[in-house]
Formats: sequence, structure tokens, C-alpha cells
Amino acid sequence: MSGIKIFAILLIIAGALGLGYGSFSYTKDTQEAKLGPVELTVKDTETVNIPVWAGVGTIVAGAVLLLFSNKRS
Repeated sequence: MSGIKIFAILLIIAGALGLGYGSFSYTKDTQEAKLGPVELTVKDTETVNIPVWAGVGTIVAGAVLLLFSNKRS
């Protein structure tokens, strides 16, 4: 299997996951304070929304790559 076919399949999978989940969250430390032996840390949870058009576009791009890689082989 060529590298282009593998990349195309990965694009299709990524697009499907983007459509399926729609968003993902991650936690980051934003502020830290040290007061003697006491340490205070504030953690923020950020949510990133994945637009539907991005998921569909990724699937279409992967499908186009897969189709054109089959015709070249």
C-alpha cells in the first residue's frame, strides 16, 4: 500500500471521528502561586469544537485522494 493511500485512509478516519465526536476538551494549568509550603494551581478546561464542514471536507479530501491514487497505480 502506498503512502498516499495510507494518508487518504487516515484523512477519512479523522473526518469520521470529527463528525462523530464534534468536540474535544483538554485541561491546562493557567496560574500558579507558591505561598511558602503551600502551592495553588488553577486548571482551566478548554473545549475545541470541530465544525461539521471540516469533518465533511476531510472525508471528501481523503476520498478524492484515494480515488486518484487508484487511477495512477
